[in-house]
Amino acid sequence: MLTLYGKPFTSRLLLGTARYPSPEALKQAVKASATEIVTVSLRRESARARTGQGFWGLIEELGCRVLPNTAGCRTAKEAISTAAMARELFNTNWVKLEVIANDDTLQPDLFGLVEAANVLVAEGFEVLPYTTEDLSAAERLVAAGCAVLMPWAAPIGSGQGLINRDALKTLRAYFPDIPLIIDAGIGTPSHAAEAMELGYDAVLLNTAIAEAGDPAKMAEAFARAVEAGRLAYEAGPIEPRDMAQPSTPVAGTPFKVDHAS
Repeated sequence: MLTLYGKPFTSRLLLGTARYPSPEALKQAVKASATEIVTVSLRRESARARTGQGFWGLIEELGCRVLPNTAGCRTAKEAISTAAMARELFNTNWVKLEVIANDDTLQPDLFGLVEAANVLVAEGFEVLPYTTEDLSAAERLVAAGCAVLMPWAAPIGSGQGLINRDALKTLRAYFPDIPLIIDAGIGTPSHAAEAMELGYDAVLLNTAIAEAGDPAKMAEAFARAVEAGRLAYEAGPIEPRDMAQPSTPVAGTPFKVDHAS
């Protein structure tokens, strides 16, 4: 069971709602994924003029918990203001906090992120920060009061998978009791399974499903991969070995004796 800020969830797959070819494609993907949490960018939807009753009606129809995010914000001040608007609109203290530093990589501004997190937590928000695998930033976010961390696997929408696997593994080991959700950079179900095998608690996806040839089928594939990865982690995978090790014991194995020697 996944627990975020005291709320239990059965599914460990979270979905974004942007970039889908149609509202119907989004609807079918959400159903196929069995997700219980969807993210919505207030600023992005406003910029695309999709804030009409049709879009919000669809979000309500999905029956999922809405996790508003501050995507597109370039400063802590922007993110704080956007979070306040999202709380009023969605009547939730949850916010996926994003403060972007670079337009090419969409890498989080770790300084602005920590600044905004401190303010938002003090104002009663339950913050889920989009961050990197940087350990010092994670420590500061946890110290600010963030009870969940969302490190990236790779730049948003890149589909590269876990580009710094060792650092992500270290982050998991350093925060054994903090829910960690891989957010951004996942391209295939095998990437998601790998993250879950490392002990991550959940995966958040958008582009890999929204831009697939068949979003609903890809959503189902990711749902199965996340579940399989979690089961593998709980089962306890073997550690890699430098040498081969026979699966069949050698002791007691019959062998031919050469009497001519």
